[in-house]
Amino acid sequence: MVSSKLTILSALGLLSAATIYVDRATATSKKYVSVQNNQAVIKPDTTSTTTTGRQSVRLVSKTSYNANGLYILDAEHMPVGCGTWPAYWMFGPNWPNSGEIDIIEGVNNQAQNQVTLHTSSGCTMEGVSRGQSGSVLTPNCDVNAPGQGANVGCGVLAPNANSYGTGFNNNKGGVYATQWTTSSGIQVWFWPRSQVPGNISSGNPDPRNWGQPLATFPFQSGKCSANKFSNLQFVINLTFCGDWAGSVYPSSGCPSSCNAYVGQNPSAFNEAYWRINYLKTYK
Repeated sequence: MVSSKLTILSALGLLSAATIYVDRATATSKKYVSVQNNQAVIKPDTTSTTTTGRQSVRLVSKTSYNANGLYILDAEHMPVGCGTWPAYWMFGPNWPNSGEIDIIEGVNNQAQNQVTLHTSSGCTMEGVSRGQSGSVLTPNCDVNAPGQGANVGCGVLAPNANSYGTGFNNNKGGVYATQWTTSSGIQVWFWPRSQVPGNISSGNPDPRNWGQPLATFPFQSGKCSANKFSNLQFVINLTFCGDWAGSVYPSSGCPSSCNAYVGQNPSAFNEAYWRINYLKTYK
């Protein structure tokens, strides 16, 4: 396999619910993005109160990727806390027609990671044989699938509480590997820090020796075609509130309302940061 270390990303200036995504110049000058001890640190504003949205960062890769690749993220820490919605994911142009792969995603004080695909119509895992350790949440990847709600997609819940949030951070994180091929579909593995395979640590990853993935989404005729995914860019971001974190906030055991809590409690987000050792791509 040929590997490369993904290091060049652009910071986009966008607005999302209780979040203001700043541009690259702002993110750099305010040290929302930095390199510390050879680790990438990505964090929001943790000092200001606001009624218009907390400043944060959405990093997007300049390169787009297609099938027959292996992508490995080693992270030591991820954002956690009430009102947070962190994600490490991939998406393509003309969404959802080029697909979306959510590799790490959750909200508020969630304990287990959720892996999800989002597509246009005609991609489902219903009735598909899948060898995975995670539990199926929803089977239809279509963002407009009847009976699933808008943009739910086909989700899989990780079985282990150290795959996300506080449990992940207390264990010094771990490694997520994503394999995307035209022949076998999309698979995601997770290992806590003490269980990372030696062939990953040595830089010679071999999925044949990794055992059952956390989540698998096979491409099968009549179920889901490989052409549902193309030209995907990586994204690492932290949103506050929004469609997911905001909608379930009242049932999450969190104080006040989501927007008010996020806006008026900057120090509550001292743990809402990414600390990443690397993101490597292999062909």
